[in-house]
Amino acid sequence: MHWGMRRHSRLTFMPKRAAIASPNPVNCQKVHIMPTPMFDTENPVLVTGATGYVAGWVIKGLLDAGLTVHATVRDPDDGAKLAHLEKLATDSPGTIRYFKADLLQSGAFDDAMAGCRVVLHTASPFTTSVADPQRDLVDPAVGGTRNVLASANRTDSVGRVVVTSSCAAIYGDSADCANAPGGVLTEEVWNTSASLTHNPYSYSKTMAERAAWEMAGEQDRWQLVTVNPSLVLGPGLARTQTSESFNIIRQMANGMMRTGAPNIEFGTVDVRDVADAHVRAAYVPDAQGRNIVNAETNALLDLAAMIHEAYPSLPVPRNTLPKWMVWMVGPFLSRDLSRRFIERNVDHDWRADNSKGIRELGISYRPINTAVAEMVAQMGESGQIRGL
Repeated sequence: MHWGMRRHSRLTFMPKRAAIASPNPVNCQKVHIMPTPMFDTENPVLVTGATGYVAGWVIKGLLDAGLTVHATVRDPDDGAKLAHLEKLATDSPGTIRYFKADLLQSGAFDDAMAGCRVVLHTASPFTTSVADPQRDLVDPAVGGTRNVLASANRTDSVGRVVVTSSCAAIYGDSADCANAPGGVLTEEVWNTSASLTHNPYSYSKTMAERAAWEMAGEQDRWQLVTVNPSLVLGPGLARTQTSESFNIIRQMANGMMRTGAPNIEFGTVDVRDVADAHVRAAYVPDAQGRNIVNAETNALLDLAAMIHEAYPSLPVPRNTLPKWMVWMVGPFLSRDLSRRFIERNVDHDWRADNSKGIRELGISYRPINTAVAEMVAQMGESGQIRGL
């Protein structure tokens, strides 16, 4: 499959472009031993934002390994929001304890972190539609990260912190890929194109990760590892989830793009593989640095084709909208479709190298069409998608 732009005229289910993996540098005469997590069942592990989309699957992996999970939530007494976590604990050898924590309240994570050797900070907003980007995105992302790491500085037991970052901290627009070495995003690349007024979500993730590395560099007791996933897809463990990923699939399956979709490429990855990457980043002894977690490069129409393959009756987009048309009408349809966004994201290739996570964490990837089909099925069961 060549790396040129695929310009679809009608809906077809095409083979997906797997993420680029660089050749293994290990000499072909040697056997490359895949990294294995070394679980510490003597000490609890903290997961922030425990009711989140990714966090639920992370907690499942930890509980299945027999660990004691300290889970921070807004309200430990909200049984409805915690029901899926309770079921996970019931069905696994591990245990879970809930702690109330406000992301921006100083010291809020101290009690939950006490005695933990590993901290997984997953709590951060993922939405693109906000009234005030500074207040709604940057402050909770950056302030929350600093707050959690300040608790790690005060907690002598902590030896490793895993922060959920994003490929959004590596690039702001698809056009940025052309400026990366060889036209491919790697862990060495940072997002320099996003701002409060352009791709503010990406800006918030960039600022939060930079703050994390800054604080990590100011001490030498705990080690920082970041997980940088692309667009996360697949079913959630709660009955309903609030991630922006669900909004994209919901809009597409409910016919909001039935006239066509712009040709925008991006990375995609199954939520269960993202969770596995977190667990491995926490417990593989040699895990380090940033780690791109990405399975495939897809365009919006590719996702539509996956939905159509599983559910042919749903009114998904059947055509790619030409860039000039998106340029003309996009800003009137959504404030997220600014002309600058359209110019820098429509009809641009997106490529990223996922080899570091495969080599150093031992990550393997599921096909994205399965993740999309299961995601649609879940939203159909909860009444979010009409016609299922």
